[in-house]
Amino acid sequence: MKSVLHRIFIFIWISMSLSCPAQNLYTDSLQLIINNPKVQEKSKPALLNRLAEAYRISRDYASAEKKARQSARIAIHYKDYTEAAKAYTLLTTIKANNQQLKTLKQASDSALILAQQSKNPVAMAYGYYAQAFLYKTLEDPEKRIRFCQLGLKELEKSPDPVITAKLYYQLYAANSDWNNIEKVNRYARKATENALKTKDYNLLSNCYTALSVAHEYNYNESKENKELDSVLFYLKKAEVLYTQYPKQVAKYTQAITSINIASMYLKYYPAGDSAAESKAVNYAQSAANLLKNVPHTQEVTASSLGILSELASRKGNNTLAETYLLEAYDLMKTGEHPYYYTLINIVQSLSAFYERQGDFKKAFEFQEEVTKYNNKNFNQKQALNAQKLEIQFETEKKNNEVRILKEKEKSRKMQSYLYACIAIASLLGLLFMFRSYHFKLRLSLEREKQLQLENHESEMQIKLEKEEQARLKAEQQLLEAQQQQLQKEAMANALQLEHKNRVLHTIKDKLGDDNSLNMQKIVKEEIVLDNDFEDAKLRIQQIHPDFFNLINEKAKKNLTLLDMKLCAYLYLKMDTRQISQLMHIEPKSVRMSRYRIKQKLGLDKEEDLNAYLHKLGN
Repeated sequence: MKSVLHRIFIFIWISMSLSCPAQNLYTDSLQLIINNPKVQEKSKPALLNRLAEAYRISRDYASAEKKARQSARIAIHYKDYTEAAKAYTLLTTIKANNQQLKTLKQASDSALILAQQSKNPVAMAYGYYAQAFLYKTLEDPEKRIRFCQLGLKELEKSPDPVITAKLYYQLYAANSDWNNIEKVNRYARKATENALKTKDYNLLSNCYTALSVAHEYNYNESKENKELDSVLFYLKKAEVLYTQYPKQVAKYTQAITSINIASMYLKYYPAGDSAAESKAVNYAQSAANLLKNVPHTQEVTASSLGILSELASRKGNNTLAETYLLEAYDLMKTGEHPYYYTLINIVQSLSAFYERQGDFKKAFEFQEEVTKYNNKNFNQKQALNAQKLEIQFETEKKNNEVRILKEKEKSRKMQSYLYACIAIASLLGLLFMFRSYHFKLRLSLEREKQLQLENHESEMQIKLEKEEQARLKAEQQLLEAQQQQLQKEAMANALQLEHKNRVLHTIKDKLGDDNSLNMQKIVKEEIVLDNDFEDAKLRIQQIHPDFFNLINEKAKKNLTLLDMKLCAYLYLKMDTRQISQLMHIEPKSVRMSRYRIKQKLGLDKEEDLNAYLHKLGN
């Protein structure tokens, strides 16, 4: 149960602290000031925006939206586009908090358009903040961060610590989702530095909470106790703000701070530390008491009851632990739109509790409810995702339309500039045309003479090139004729060699088995073998002098004299029968020699050795 409750506390800590902070003045006092006849109508938008934010912090979204729209209407009437942009920025945050996704895009776009009309950097920062909040809701962190950075860039022209703190707070929240510890620390500090320059103590309280989260990240990474002390230090500073400025820090904000402190004592202090447990109980009860009359806060109250249940379970008081969990369970079911994440965690805790108690029937019943609420949560999430996708589609569609319109406008301007340049150039041409006429005439005559000389030179050059080409062609034809003649001579000599070898074979047959002639015959055959190979080699080198060097390089100098002789015959396009007769070997031996030569040359089985040698020879 501890791990489940811990997920509840951490989720509440982070997700609730992401809300847009603002001043929390008493709504009745603000309304009295607005209703005062002495207050000018054009001064009311700023007051109405503060009242709308107070209602939003109090979770009264209907009243908040009503006051924000009233502010926007008056501001637009008096052409106070800065306050109008702030009003629509408020409407964006209200609709995002209340999950009114269908009109969320319209509100954020209106904020940006009104900010652009104001031509005020602060108003532009609010407009970009509205866009950042839109993309926070659409779960698009890249665009969320980009619009925050655009807003901060605008504030370089005209600083405003309130909206600066809010923009840095959004950057902190976006990077906390990514667990980027360096940027979480940096942006939490910058948000707090700017919040300290304002009198918006509700905003400052949330920034202190952001710093405590940053130091908890540091502790989880370094395990240094000083980081854990810093977590409690900043949470206590947020608590002190509520004590010092109870009219300007929302009860809801203070309840979140109390729950965070209680969860710190529960999570990071040992179970036997009675002082820490007592403080955790006090803070958890304080959070529950603060939210008794605050609507739409069931999930926060349920978290405080979850802490109390865990503390009671530590002390062995299972009855009290069960009571707190059942109370949280009943409380979560009273909401019009239950916060399913918290409800699921509570039901899981009840199931685990009854399983430990041995009451498996109740444990099973609550586990079934976990499944039911998971399904409902899934369906709710799917519906929200569908709405988000629809907004994203409409956003992209609108952005594309705007981009096309901008491109058309840019093209139109470019055309206008082009036409203007053409007109100016035409006028200048007409002005200088008459004065340059006689110069052009003289230049044209000189150019004509120059062209005639150039044409003559070109003709001579062409003639020389043609003669050179004819000479080269004649030389090429002569070389080709010589090569053909050499090939013919090689073939004739090869046939002559073949004839001589056949004569020798005939003599051999006639001599029979006369042993006295065998040695002489063998010597003669060897002489013929060497002579006709040298002759073939000479003829091949005449055709291609590098032939043997090339095949030796390809075979890595592994070819024997007989191998090179066989290559020569193959290059002369002799078939297996002719080669076997010339080399006095069997046709089978010729084929085996061919295979061996292919291996030495690194050829595949499918490659033709004759074609390879002929290609190499050419």
